[in-house]
Amino acid sequence: MESAQSASVVPLDETQRRVLGVLLEKAFTTPEYYPMTLKGLTSGCNQKNNRDPVLDLSEDDVDEAVSTLEKLQLTERIFPESGRTERIRHWARKKFTLSEPQLAIMTELWLRGRQSLGDLRVRASRMEPIADLDTLRAELKGLVSLGMIQANGPLESRGVEIDHCCYVPAERRSLPPLAAASPAPTSSTVSSGATSPSAVQHSSAASNAELAQLKQEQAELKAEVVRLRTLVEELSDRVARIASDLGIS
Repeated sequence: MESAQSASVVPLDETQRRVLGVLLEKAFTTPEYYPMTLKGLTSGCNQKNNRDPVLDLSEDDVDEAVSTLEKLQLTERIFPESGRTERIRHWARKKFTLSEPQLAIMTELWLRGRQSLGDLRVRASRMEPIADLDTLRAELKGLVSLGMIQANGPLESRGVEIDHCCYVPAERRSLPPLAAASPAPTSSTVSSGATSPSAVQHSSAASNAELAQLKQEQAELKAEVVRLRTLVEELSDRVARIASDLGIS
């Protein structure tokens, strides 16, 4: 296997992205089940949680994707000493020179596609800690410079969304531009009635402060909901994996 090289965009189709994303996810979150068998990898690709879209791939579909990823030096088939069953591992760390948070971000984007900054931070943090949005933005700027991700506006903008750039030409996707923020009211829009300019300014400042607080509380609640949903999905995933290992359909 080749030594680490500079990260660059590698076009991958939907199945290949899903296979690579699952291998990375399991290596991050459940190393005791990694490297993965073809059966386990197929099950992970077809999960109904932590995936968008939900797929229905056969083992042959996944096996073909693994073979293509092998040619791209992104996966390898191995036979561990502990068993006879062939297992599959990824080589993303050797193919791409990325930080661990950046690798977790790419994993999440390969598994789910476009996401808001808040959702992406919470979901990627289940694989590699990302302390806050400023930390996330710093990692994203590195990925933007490498051409691996796209954003529909400045990373500091409210409501900006992120997606990967690894689509094959036939499905090339670009994010719609972020809608421009509404301009602040000007003095010409303020009535010349009895209310004084200073009173209007004070009232406007108070309203803006209250609105900012409400938006902050909303963002915190949304992040908490995403965290709890992710926790439930992880527990569901573990139950499904145990059932698969026990042969329970």
